[in-house]
Amino acid sequence: MKKVPGDNIEIQLAIWNGVGKTVLCVHGLTANCRCWDHMALNLSPEYHIIAMDLRGRGLSDKPNKGYSIFQHCKDILKVIIDIGEKKVVLMGHSLGASIVIAFAAIYPEYTEKIIVIDGGGKLSDQQLAKIFLSIKPSLDRLGQVFPSYEGYVSLLKRLRFFQPWSETLDAYFKYDVQQVESGICSRIQKEHIAEEIENLTNFDIADCYARVLCPVLILKACQGILTHDDLLLPEYAVKKLREEIIQVKIENVLGKDHYSIIFQPDEKRDSAIRKFLKE
Repeated sequence: MKKVPGDNIEIQLAIWNGVGKTVLCVHGLTANCRCWDHMALNLSPEYHIIAMDLRGRGLSDKPNKGYSIFQHCKDILKVIIDIGEKKVVLMGHSLGASIVIAFAAIYPEYTEKIIVIDGGGKLSDQQLAKIFLSIKPSLDRLGQVFPSYEGYVSLLKRLRFFQPWSETLDAYFKYDVQQVESGICSRIQKEHIAEEIENLTNFDIADCYARVLCPVLILKACQGILTHDDLLLPEYAVKKLREEIIQVKIENVLGKDHYSIIFQPDEKRDSAIRKFLKE
């Protein structure tokens, strides 16, 4: 673990040392750097894996304002410069997928390749409503105080998309919490996520597609979060990505939903990433 400068704040990094390319990992809306534990252990030491806590998450600083894709891109640029890399591979999940697409469009000179994991699609208002309904249990934990860590995770453990519960998930949620006077709560502040969501509604990720010039690997979860069609990458979104990004390869990850695609083992996923990194 290491703290480095972001854009006028400090950003927390988790680092898995490796000998190959540097892969900088960017997590989702209410996640943290520990969501990458399982994948990082599989990809290192063949590759040098760095996962960051976005501002407002994990152990990174939590300013009162400044939660948008453009601001996260500025933080990533500062991180890349601080770690002394000229170009990196960026890998993002969910919100992080949109962030790495935007970064590649804005800062192509710092982007070697990007890996997009179940996100980054241009979604209809109806599809977005389905997604936010499905991730509501994850959002609802924010701002609540629980008597203990076990109380905090008791509902989460029953959610279908966190089955089977694992040591990776346990480490991820333990990293997410902090002790307060009356018990345990998430480190993430509800109002910061509210600002993030508001800014997302005014951001059109599709405006970035044609400006992404580097090679892109998209990993699509084929199973819905709670229903068969609450997908982050429905077919119409995949079609637009395929048509507008110049160098894109799309891999379907069968039997995985939006969460299990990063939290659970999957040899096809890992093989696709290794092949993409070697090409």
